[in-house]
Amino acid sequence: MNERTSFSVAGIPVVIGLLLLAIVAGSLIIHGATTPAMPMQPVAGMVVFALVAFLGKGLFQVQPNQGQLMQLFGKYAGTARIEGLRWTNPFYSRRPVSLRVRNFESGRLKVNDKNGNPIEIASVVVWQVVDTAEAVFCVDDYENFVHIQTESALRQMAQSYAYDTHDDGTPSLRSHGDEINNHLREQIEARLQKAGVQVIEARISHLAYAQEIAQAMLQRQQASAIVAARSRIVEGAVGMVAMALDQLRLQGVVELDEERKAAMVSNLLVVLCGDRSTQPVVNTGTLYG
Repeated sequence: MNERTSFSVAGIPVVIGLLLLAIVAGSLIIHGATTPAMPMQPVAGMVVFALVAFLGKGLFQVQPNQGQLMQLFGKYAGTARIEGLRWTNPFYSRRPVSLRVRNFESGRLKVNDKNGNPIEIASVVVWQVVDTAEAVFCVDDYENFVHIQTESALRQMAQSYAYDTHDDGTPSLRSHGDEINNHLREQIEARLQKAGVQVIEARISHLAYAQEIAQAMLQRQQASAIVAARSRIVEGAVGMVAMALDQLRLQGVVELDEERKAAMVSNLLVVLCGDRSTQPVVNTGTLYG
């Protein structure tokens, strides 16, 4: 079931017409009461008043960013979105549906990430109704439906990624925010297609390890960071040592045998990879003494 436009006309001309009919009805009642020879005029005036009251039931207002969903004896008759005072079939029942942009923050969920680590995660979702017929008739309570499906998508998304990783090519919940948020929005939209709802934005608002493993995972993160940093330092140091040896050989500064090259490589790696300042030792003898 998709939304369609309902029958409605501008309300101001209808109001003017109803006021004129009310004046006519009042004059008929007054004239009939003062003229005994015309006893049917008061009855006609009451009929006109009843008609005015019945037609007046068809007047309604449409606020900005709101739709009035119409039903005729339970059957969907359409939705009016034109702002202002409108008039439609008095037999229509009407239900206002907000088309404004809304947002909500999900509760903090405790789930396991891709590596099986328990984490706490929450999200903020910005959404709005785009099809009033689907929102009202295809789901029982579209607001509650949005909340529940958002939590379901958030759980599935959190289980698809690790909380953190030191591999630059592997996305994680903590390091790849844009990719994670886009994935979350797509997951929520896929679940809300039949509810007439569009997801404008979805992003993670809270992310942390569960309390029972937070301290252990902090130590693990620190250890992993140290290992990753050391690996990068060693990689750079090896390149610098190789460059130094190549420059010495090309410029003919000094000729080193394999044993002296090994000693020089060892000394340079100690200087470049050490986490403390090194103390230089001045050799006052010969290179081989």
